[in-house]
Parts: sequence; structure tokens; C-alpha cells
Amino acid sequence: MEKYLCIHGHFYQPPRENPWLEEIEIQPTAAPYHDWNEKIAAECYAPNSASRIIDSKNQILKIINNYQKLSFNFGPSLLSWLKKYSAETYSRIIEADRLSQKERSGHGNAIAQGYNHIIMPLASKRDQKTQVIWAIKDFEYHFQRKPEGMWLPETAVNMEVLQTLSEQGIKFTILAPHQARRIRKIGAEEWMDTGQGNIDPTLAYKCFLRDGYSIVIFFYDAPISFSIAFDRVLESGDYFVQRIMKGFNDGRVWPQILNLATDGESYGHHFKFGEMALTYALDYIERNNIAKLTNYGEYLEKYPPKFQVEIFENTSWSCAHGIQRWRANCGCNSGRYYGWNQHWRQPLREGLDRLKSSLDELFEREGGRYLADPWAARDAYIEVILNRARENVEQFLARHQRRPLEADEKVQVLKLLEMQRCGLLMFTSCGWFFDDISGIETVQILKYAARAIQLAREVGGAPEIEKALLDKLAEAKSNICEMGTGADIFRKQVLPSQVDFRRVLTHYAISSLYEDWGQQQDIYTYRLIKEDFEKREANSSHLAIGKVIASSQITWETHHAAFVVFHPAGLDLRSYLLITDAAKENIPSEEFKQNLLAYFARSDIEGVNRIITENFGSNYLSLGELFLEERIKITSLISKHILKHFTDTYRSLYLEHYRMMDYLREVEVPIPKGFLVAAEYFLYDEFINQLKNLATPADEASRNKLSSIMEQAEHWQVKLSTQEVGLLIRQQLENRFRLLAKDPAADDLATIRYLFAIAEKLQLSMNLWQMQNFFSAILQNYPELLRGGNVSSSKLSNERIEELRQLGRLLKFNMG
Repeated sequence: MEKYLCIHGHFYQPPRENPWLEEIEIQPTAAPYHDWNEKIAAECYAPNSASRIIDSKNQILKIINNYQKLSFNFGPSLLSWLKKYSAETYSRIIEADRLSQKERSGHGNAIAQGYNHIIMPLASKRDQKTQVIWAIKDFEYHFQRKPEGMWLPETAVNMEVLQTLSEQGIKFTILAPHQARRIRKIGAEEWMDTGQGNIDPTLAYKCFLRDGYSIVIFFYDAPISFSIAFDRVLESGDYFVQRIMKGFNDGRVWPQILNLATDGESYGHHFKFGEMALTYALDYIERNNIAKLTNYGEYLEKYPPKFQVEIFENTSWSCAHGIQRWRANCGCNSGRYYGWNQHWRQPLREGLDRLKSSLDELFEREGGRYLADPWAARDAYIEVILNRARENVEQFLARHQRRPLEADEKVQVLKLLEMQRCGLLMFTSCGWFFDDISGIETVQILKYAARAIQLAREVGGAPEIEKALLDKLAEAKSNICEMGTGADIFRKQVLPSQVDFRRVLTHYAISSLYEDWGQQQDIYTYRLIKEDFEKREANSSHLAIGKVIASSQITWETHHAAFVVFHPAGLDLRSYLLITDAAKENIPSEEFKQNLLAYFARSDIEGVNRIITENFGSNYLSLGELFLEERIKITSLISKHILKHFTDTYRSLYLEHYRMMDYLREVEVPIPKGFLVAAEYFLYDEFINQLKNLATPADEASRNKLSSIMEQAEHWQVKLSTQEVGLLIRQQLENRFRLLAKDPAADDLATIRYLFAIAEKLQLSMNLWQMQNFFSAILQNYPELLRGGNVSSSKLSNERIEELRQLGRLLKFNMG
């Protein structure tokens, strides 16, 4: 009988965005990467989109897109992040699904995932429905087709959850074997007990539900899946193949599907180079006809279920106690911290449940004033989340409004819907999964709770809902004494992340000293339109004064504001704001502005401070009160402005005196340290600037300039082999290979070879991954490069073919 292999990867990261900014802020634990999404994308998601098969000499034989061979799901927030910040990886994922449809009888490899990874059995029926609808719509937005299957977060399930999936058109899901209770042949009366995971995982099973609904369940092979996730199977492609082959049994008399399921992050993040073991195994199995690679949809079409199954209620793949891991101290944890407990899980769950009830009551009451059906509007709100263009939002409101809405009423509706979105996001499962309430995952869900509370307050919610949450969180004690309770964490780590119009306007005002804002500027989810602006600089002092209209792109709330920013020197930087809803109010007056500019022109610091406080008051926001991400950005801008003076000074010092430095060295007289410092600063800065501005293609003069700087740096023992230089050279090479992939006849090979020579001379370790991907595209379009010799039929000259073959060897391709 035929053998089929389906390996499923559950690719997921929890939502990490600051709920007020819709961007991920710096996460120090992910260093040297900006955040954990970026880190895991570099280690797993990108490598799986272009994975290598290598020979015994570590030369590349093939580059394969694993997503074209795998069944997979991506969490919606992660997929949106990839689209924005790792566009090439995202494109390969989408393309893999498109190509897999051609290879798998019209069935794509991608399936959907419960929207924000909540534990579905712990959610209300209404919330389950929204989660599934949002997941389906998000999937359709990215993959341009309807999903056949859906991955349940943590495979947490009960019959009501399966009912919800089926009602929304989902055909199948994937569970762990121990979640099956009993099976029988469809139409038979006698049941067979399958407790303790005693179910054959090489079949599809049908689960009958109420009202004529049903859903197919695939139960993955637990022993092999466990080996992939927790043993060292992925250290060797050959060992992985052997382990897979043990899952087949020639004694089975049906077309068996060996289906495996793990976190997708196993392939590259949890196990370095795990994606290469996966690639090797899939290629080997397919090439040697050991089994046919398939996905669940294709197998289901060919071999409909002959058995029906009943499941155990309220179970999951990651908690031995059902779903207690997400509401109690059940004993499930990472095992890393001896003596810790998770008693905090229960009050966290109870506190958020209580908050959710208050939010739902408020939404139904206030939403009913504006919306024909508030809950139907919430189900459809995914259309807005995916496309916040004003025209699209207006159309959404027109479809769901009870009556024509005024501008301020539209703001109320959008706040109510965003409150509901945050109310769902605060139940993301990772908030309970790990070991302590102070973990970044739990802090993140509390940020969503804080944002929901803020919005509730703005639409007329009772002020005591925050106190009710804090009272519960006070019962949730951290295992780390200095962290205190959940209430302490909420006050110290969550509330400081809050953003309002004052903070956004402060950022705009302070940045305006060093950035050339246009007439319209977007800052995260806020849009600022300049009405009036003047900027002055005198000596080391800076001043800016202006008027702007600021609006939220999420809720459409809008304010008019006037600001003054005064920066006398250093980091003593003060931003004064007046916020008003009166568009034509004369604030600040023209007289005030002219007087202020006059004081500043005379360097009358006392006069500047006096007139500002007389008109704007004495309260101001300083640099230290901004949110971290922007504080770093602005201090960098200020530092850059200050350092420019040092750069000019060192440049003059070196260029005017390098001959004297040579003479002192020649007569063996110690060179003053100041001269050496000037040489080091100037030559390094000059080298960086030359690298950044290297033209495409670079002329010989540019290359000679770089060589000259390197000779001088070597002469004065200036270190150029830094991480910054390595990154710049890599970026320059990647840009050139990107162009070369489009036109292999492009005349830039000399610069490419030169940049490699610089890297070698400076002994820089170079990440070739992206360059190899571009070169692989050339090989696909010009296979004659692998043959070499005289190729009369090629569009490329024989000389160019040989040059590209040499480049391939440099990139560690097997060009034989």
C-alpha cells in the first residue's frame, strides 16, 4: 500500500507589539537582535525559506524552500510582522503555498491558526467564534484562498470548540493521540478505547457534532514528533530519515499517512541547522520514493475517513492535566527553576475574566447605541484590522451602523471595537505558559489589559474596573521577591508603557529639532499634520515652535496642539505643550512667537524660559519621560549632531598634521596621543562613509580611495575590522548580488571581488546566506553555469560564465 508523509510545522510567536504603538519595542533579552521576532526570523523562518543541502566539503548542492514541502501554519500577528519586516521570507512562504497547490492536487500546504492563540475551551462561545472568523479572514488576506484546516492553540480542545470550527467551514484539525477517547468504524456500533494515546496516527478520523456538523481529525505520531522537538534527531539528516522510516509499518493494509507535528521553531531556532536536517530528510525520502510527500487536504480528498472518533474534553498537547496550565498551579512548567510555583496563574485568569466581563457589558451597552449588532460588528472588525485605510473603515462603519454617525460617534465606535480587540489579545496563552508572572509574555498580556481599560475609561466605562483587576493581581505573587505581585508588575512595567497624545506630541516636538518632518508625518499609529513651524539654532542651543493637528489612525481621535521645544545644551531638553480641540484658537499668538525668537536670537536664555512659562506654563516633558524606543532614537540624533563638530575637528587635525606625524615616526620621536586619536577617529569615519556611499557599479577611483584609507589605517594601527564595517560590507555585497540576480551580465563583478578581498584582508566573518540565495536564482535561470566550458547557446559570454562560476565557488557552491 502507498505511504504518505506529512510533517506539520506550527510557526508562532505571541503578539509582542506595544498596544498603543502597534510596534515591537526593543527587547534586551533578544540582543543583539532588536526583538524576539527578529531573532527567530533570522534563525528559523528565513532559513526554512531557503534551506541548504550540502556535500561533504560543506559546499551547497541545493537550496530548497521547506515551506513547499511542509504542512504549516503561521500565527496571524507573526505573518503580518514578516510581511512588514522580512518581506523576502514572507514572499517565499506565500509562494510556497501557491506552488504546493499545483503539486498537491489543488490543496495548499498552509492552514490557519486560532487568531491570537487563546486557549479556546476557556473562552466563551462568542469569543471562540470571533477567534475563528478572524483567523479565517486573516488567512484569506495573506494566502488568497480559504483555509481547509486550522491549528488549535496548544491543541486545546473540547466538543464546543470543534463545533465552532465546523460551523465556520473548517474541514480538519490536528490533535495529539492522547486526546482521542475512543473510535469505531463509521456505521458500526462497537467502540474501541484509545485512551493513553492508543490510536493509529496513520489514518484520518471523523468526529460527528451536533446539528449535522462534523470535522476530520488527524492525530500526529507522538513518539517521532517528541523526538524532533526534544531529542537530538535534528543533529543529523540521516538519523532524521531513519527515525521517520520507523513510523511506517508494512503490515498496514491501507494508504498510511505518517503525520508529524511540532513547533516550527524546532527547525533552526531550538536546534541550530535543524532546517537543514529537515531539508535533507524530505529530499532523501522524496528522491528515493520511500514515501510521497503530501498535506492533510490532499490526503483527505483521496482517502476520506472510515472511522469516527470521540475526544476527551478539555485537553491539550502541552499540559498533562488537560488545560490547567492556563488557570492553575498544576505543576506544568519549564523545569528550569527549582522550588518555583505557578499559584499566580489562577488570580491572573480570574482577574482578566472579571475584566473581560466588564468590557463585554460596556461594549454591548455603548455599542448598541451606534451599531445594529455590536457582536456582528466585532466579528467583522478584522476587515479594519487588516486594512485601516480611511475609505475601508468608512465602508465598514456604513455597513454596521444603526444610523448615520457623527464624527465623534465614529471615534467612540472605533474605541469600543479596539477595546474588544485588546480584550481578546490579553488572553494570549503564553501569558500563563511560562514560569513566572514577571515574564515578558505575561507583561505583554497585561499591557493589552491596560490598553483595554484605558479605552473603556474613554468611552464611559466605570473607573473601578482597573482597581478590580489590581485587587486580583495583588494575589498573584512572583517567585522573584523584588518583583512583588502582579499588581506591582502592572504599576512598574505596564503603566509606564502607556502612550497618549501628550507623549506622541512630545516626541514629534523634540524630534523636530533634528529631523526634517514633512507637512504630514506618521509616528507609529499617529498622524501629525504641520500647521505652523519655525526652527532656530544659535551656538549650541536649539529652539522649535509650531502648531500641529494630531490624530490616531486607529480610533480617529484628533487634537490640535501648539508646542515649544527648547534645548539650551547637552541633554537638557524641554518640551512644552498646549493641547486644544479648538482648531482656530490663536495659540500661540504671533506676538509671542516673535518675542520668543527675538530672545533666542540674543541668546537670552532667561528671557526664553520666562516667556515660555508665561504662555505655556511651567510643566514640561523632558527626554527621560519618552518611551524607550524613541528616547534612544532622539538621544542618537542629539549625539550625532554633537559628534559632527568632533568629526570636523579631527578631520582638520589629521589632514593638516599627518606629514608631521610621519616625520616624528621616522625620527623615532613619540607621536602625541592627540594626533593618534585624530588619525583613528578620522580614518575610521572616512572608511565608513566611503563604504556607505560606494556607487553601483563602483569606479576604480572609489576602490582606490578605500585602499588608500586601509593603507593609512594599517600604517597608524587603526582597527577597521569592526562589526559595523562587516555589516556595511555585507549590505553592499547583498545589494550587488540582488542586482546581479536580475541581470547576470551587469558590470559590477570587479566591485564584488574587491569587497570580498577587503573582508578577507580585515579577517571579517561574512554571513553569505542572502548572497547565496541570490546566486541560487542565477543558477536556476542559467543552468549552464554548472556545466562550464564553452556554451554557445547561452545569453552570457563564456568569459562571464567563468567569472560567475568563480563567484559561485567564493560563495561555497559546488559548481561541479
